[in-house]
Amino acid sequence: MTANADAKALEPVAVTIASTNGEHATTNGENASTNTDTVVPVTRCCHCTCKDTHPETNGTKSKSKSKSKSKKSKSKSKKSKKSKRKSKSKKDESSDSESDSSSESESESEAEDGEETKDEDGDEKADEEKKVLAPIGSVSEIKNIYRSPKDDDGNWTWVDKYPEDVEEAAENAETETFAVLVRNVKSNDSRKKLEAHSIVIQSPWLKKALSEILDEYPGVAPELERLEFEAPFKPFVHRWQELVKYREREDLEDKTKEHLKLLYDTLQYEIGDSIKAFEDYVKNSVITFKHLWMIFQPGKPVVAMYKGPLTAFELAETEYMSNNCGSFLRTKCDCVDYGGKNFGRYQEIIDIPEFIGTKKITSLSVYPLVFHAKRDEVVETLTKRGQLFESLAGHHYKSYSGKAITWDREGKEVPIQVSGRIIIDIDSFNRFSPYYNTRYLSDWSAKDLERLGKYKDEHGLNDKGEFRLTPYHHLLARSRTRGYSLKLKKWLDFYIEQVAEITWNNNAFDKLVLPADQKELILAFSESQLEGSTFDDVISGKGKGIICLLSGPPGVGKTLTAEAVAENLKAPLYSLGSGDVGSDPWEVERTLQSILELVARWNAILLLDECDVFLEARSTHDLERNKVVSIFLRTLEYYEGIMFMTTNRIDNIDAAFQSRIHVSLEYPDLTSAARRSIWKNFLRGATIKSGLTDGDIEQLSELKLNGRQIKNVLKTAQLLAARRKSPTLDKKFIDTVLAIEKKRPGAPSTLTHYL
Repeated sequence: MTANADAKALEPVAVTIASTNGEHATTNGENASTNTDTVVPVTRCCHCTCKDTHPETNGTKSKSKSKSKSKKSKSKSKKSKKSKRKSKSKKDESSDSESDSSSESESESEAEDGEETKDEDGDEKADEEKKVLAPIGSVSEIKNIYRSPKDDDGNWTWVDKYPEDVEEAAENAETETFAVLVRNVKSNDSRKKLEAHSIVIQSPWLKKALSEILDEYPGVAPELERLEFEAPFKPFVHRWQELVKYREREDLEDKTKEHLKLLYDTLQYEIGDSIKAFEDYVKNSVITFKHLWMIFQPGKPVVAMYKGPLTAFELAETEYMSNNCGSFLRTKCDCVDYGGKNFGRYQEIIDIPEFIGTKKITSLSVYPLVFHAKRDEVVETLTKRGQLFESLAGHHYKSYSGKAITWDREGKEVPIQVSGRIIIDIDSFNRFSPYYNTRYLSDWSAKDLERLGKYKDEHGLNDKGEFRLTPYHHLLARSRTRGYSLKLKKWLDFYIEQVAEITWNNNAFDKLVLPADQKELILAFSESQLEGSTFDDVISGKGKGIICLLSGPPGVGKTLTAEAVAENLKAPLYSLGSGDVGSDPWEVERTLQSILELVARWNAILLLDECDVFLEARSTHDLERNKVVSIFLRTLEYYEGIMFMTTNRIDNIDAAFQSRIHVSLEYPDLTSAARRSIWKNFLRGATIKSGLTDGDIEQLSELKLNGRQIKNVLKTAQLLAARRKSPTLDKKFIDTVLAIEKKRPGAPSTLTHYL
């Protein structure tokens, strides 16, 4: 038993006993009524099962206490004799005739006192001599000690002496016979002397009624032997209308009606004024900060514009709190989330700062769903979003456009604009994200399991072994999910509503300017790899991947080849530059292992762009780079996916790479025919209608521009045409851009002759 618990056990408690006839008997000070027929109950220890029954010692027998009592009685007799002697002395002063007899009496008294003192001292010495401590823990009894009163500094200790100011416990076998117990304390309300501290329901008829009235109310178990409610009696405030309606039922037993009336009258006295004020506030859709907790019923859905769009939660609990910024009501709200392996609940904290006067309920940072003006529409919208949330469990390749969330070094959320392809994968986020903000989920509640089980039965999912969220859980689903942006190379939190299906470019590979046999060879390797066709090495796990090396000058289509293959196979393309893996050998190995594991999990194509630093031949004077090359060689050996590597310097590749490369394609400089095809392909994809003639395109194809340069020229020309509000992309806009490009250092010499 703790110190606090002992303190409460020793404090006198005022108890009001509600009987079936409506009479109350109190034991609180001057209001206490005396019942001479009442038998003083036997007091037992509150923390054990001992059978000692001394009220004075709280059920403990002790020889030392009986000795103490005898000593106290002797001490009292001694004091009384001394007082007698003093009174005799005063009488002697007033009467000389009696002085002789008084002296004789005093002598006799002193002699007697001396003899008694000697007897007491002798007894104490004898007791000390006889007192021999038993071995530790060998006495088959229970020893009670008690908390001492606090001193001036607020300190206390455990003592052997039984507290003299402790009264008999008010709750006993007799009080258990009453339907309702009301524990009272002194009221701070000027209109009341006492107010209820707590109410104990003992009536089985009331418990049965409350099992319906308070059905599914969190934290209430009507089947308990002692069903206790503490002020301000939140369950009854939130279910007041249910209580009123239940009392009006005509099929109730007389005993149930009587006991319900007792409870109703008690609650009406205690919280009737608050309920009346609350109902008036709700009628006008406003609330005060004092009564704010009343609108939040645990277990009911609430909505909030929390960290983005409108989101629904299930309210867990509320609590008034304060800090240096002032007072506020803290709400703990549960949402449904996916942790990477399974679904569960996650709790968010939403605070409502203190406000003066009344405030519109719908203007609060969080409020019950029932108060929303378009409740049905909100439920439908959020339920559909929850269905999409459930469908994104696992890993998925999607398109995204809009705001997403990243985090700064302190873990604070930072919005970021994202556009492009993404991978939804919460499990990988938890494993590989550098942000330490994994959302740990709690298990389903008993009510959740009941809902889920019933839903599975109704939809025949038990036989299939499938797991499905219920519409209610869809409503509570989180508004965001986590994954990876392939373009930004960042782990982010994505808004569900911005996630979309990918619009594939089915003509991407056809537009690739390559010899037909090379295109066919690349497709053959890629398709067989994704379909699972294998030709393994002798050693298990080795040689399962496809490595393609694309070499040639910049802008001839090396990167575009990898992009076109990924688009044709509808697979993610993970682009990686040498600068993305670092330079330290340990860092390179760790980064490559993580990336290759992700690529394999996502069934993606890996593009290692401009990888000369990894492929360059090793030398004796650069040991650090030699380590990096060795790590990369070992990584390639056990890679199981499709990898495209691009380089501009094929002549300087380390010899060890030659046997590890399955396909090696060299891209020559573009011919005029190839450039003509590139100009036409980009013009078809332009946002502004082309105004160029075939002659214009033929003239432009003679310029020795690579594919990337042609793309940049057309992109800039489109911006210029849009700025001048031209309906077509005419050659004059392209000529303007080329004139500017001509002045740039390193510009193609053909531009000089063209312009």
